[in-house]
Amino acid sequence: MLKKSNIIVVTLGIALFAFLPNCKKGAATATLASDAASRVYVAPGEKDEVYAFLSGGFSGQMSVYGIPSARLFKIIPVFSVFPENGYGFDEETKDMLKTTHGYVPWDDSHHVEASMTDGKQDGRWMFLNANNTPRLARIDLKSFETKEILEIPNTAGNHASPFATENTEYLMAATRFSVPVPQSNVSIDSFSKGGFKGTVTMVKVDKNTGRLSIELQVLVPGFDYDLSHCGKKKSHDWCFFSSYNSEQAHKMLEVGASKKDKDFILAFNWVRAKECKDQGKTYNFGGEYVNNFKEENKPAVSTKLSGVKMLNPKDCPGMMYYMPTPKSPHGTDVDSTGEYIVGGGKLASVIPVHSFSKMIEVKDKKEHHSTEIEGIPVLKYESTLAGEVQKPCLGPLHTEFDGQGYAYTSCFVSSEVVKWKLGTWEVVQHLPAYYSVGHLSIVGGSSTEPYGKYLIAMNKITKDRYLPVGMELPQSAQLYDISSGKAELLSDFPTVGEPHYSQMIPAKLIMDKTAKLFPLEENKHPYATKSENDARIVKLGNTTHIYMTAIRSHFKPDIIEARTGETLYFHVTNLEQDYDIPHGFAIGGAPNMTNLLIMPGETRTFKWVALKPGIYPFYCTDFCSALHQEMQQYIRVSP
Repeated sequence: MLKKSNIIVVTLGIALFAFLPNCKKGAATATLASDAASRVYVAPGEKDEVYAFLSGGFSGQMSVYGIPSARLFKIIPVFSVFPENGYGFDEETKDMLKTTHGYVPWDDSHHVEASMTDGKQDGRWMFLNANNTPRLARIDLKSFETKEILEIPNTAGNHASPFATENTEYLMAATRFSVPVPQSNVSIDSFSKGGFKGTVTMVKVDKNTGRLSIELQVLVPGFDYDLSHCGKKKSHDWCFFSSYNSEQAHKMLEVGASKKDKDFILAFNWVRAKECKDQGKTYNFGGEYVNNFKEENKPAVSTKLSGVKMLNPKDCPGMMYYMPTPKSPHGTDVDSTGEYIVGGGKLASVIPVHSFSKMIEVKDKKEHHSTEIEGIPVLKYESTLAGEVQKPCLGPLHTEFDGQGYAYTSCFVSSEVVKWKLGTWEVVQHLPAYYSVGHLSIVGGSSTEPYGKYLIAMNKITKDRYLPVGMELPQSAQLYDISSGKAELLSDFPTVGEPHYSQMIPAKLIMDKTAKLFPLEENKHPYATKSENDARIVKLGNTTHIYMTAIRSHFKPDIIEARTGETLYFHVTNLEQDYDIPHGFAIGGAPNMTNLLIMPGETRTFKWVALKPGIYPFYCTDFCSALHQEMQQYIRVSP
């Protein structure tokens, strides 16, 4: 006998297949461009037009590609250890992974956000969220390195982040997994009785340094806040968060959280929230968290912080409104004019488009309210609706904009991207995606001035697209050219981890600003050694500090003596002042440590405990010169 839940799935599947033939009626379908190979070819020595920054999902990192070639340039370690260069292992970076839970060597990174000025990408920073242990990271686009990680208290599942306001005044972070706030040991079924809550966190970004700090938190009903985007131009003061599970189900969510026809988009006036804070309407609330900051060429510093300013929606009228939207929405996306707010209901048969102007007009008129939830008015669906894209596809998730009056929505179930016209809501083209596309990205597509031209679909299922490599397959992405009236498929390429979102930026905004080395004279590391003449060994009881230099093709000091039980710190400074001449450092058999890659002018520290008598080689791991193999020496450990 079929279980009830199976009957629901089978019935839904039949309904979807019945619906499918009508999806593509009257709209063109994208095909592979006849000259695709020449359009993605970048000749040797030439540069790509665009940087693409992709989140790593379960890898915890961020990857950097060139577009249109789709060449992988770099994996930027952020929330996970990275043995390739020693991130998270050495004394300089291990504190970047500290949390109130202790040292956490992994996370689940979903969403990439670019810094903006006047709503336009400015090429200063990238931001990335950690979904598992709630955190935000800032990546410096001069060095392409993680400079700061801020933990978010009073939340769980930091999914609806790190979306930025138009001038990067703030990053937003909202709760996916509602929990008791503050944390407490309560029955899980109290979730359905309103015992669990979420928070919306405003993270302030210093306009000069980029340093992160928590401005305030807003306590919100315990739904699952999924995705977010902030307004533009006319909607500058607002951010919009999709939410699902308004049923507040706590088991079998695929059934329990899918009962209602509509969930919500939360409209949040962050300017009003700051105003209420300045008027003294917040209250002191607990919550411990850490801020990890790595100053250039210095060890990271982890600072433990406690307490936030909390705001209740009831105490700040006009700050928040719920807009009903169908059904189990994932994406909430705002077009480049700031007028249209697009929902992506995973189980919806339409793509709903809300009007910001209509919302402003009706938000405080009682006749346009259907109810109120914990001090937040619920507006009527029809009162804010600009229009609906009818029968667009199956499983719409996320929308980007090309700046030419068109929107592109990813559709997971029907494995496609649909292109539709803003204002008329007409589907004009279907772009096949192989397979089950999640997010997508257009160059500048979430800014006030999309650059257009390229679109990437980040697909969740790969199947037969590449040579088989066993059971674990890479995620699949596809590149489309959208610069003409009809989008064309250009290429497939595998990705690192599981990208959930991407930001693409014209290369000209970044490439001439990138750092090439650390000037040796500016090295302020406390253990820096700027000349071979200063290389030395300093013993302090059972601890030894080796002030070491590396240059083609030797280390100094080059003979190290130690006794069993000693702890040795190798502070290695790369004396090179030439671009692209890193040195590596590794010790044979070192437990709990990896290779270090040390950039020109940089100092990094390898901690090693002499456990057993013997001779232990150390060597350069990065091929640096014709005599690279000779860049090796020994440690002698005596009883």
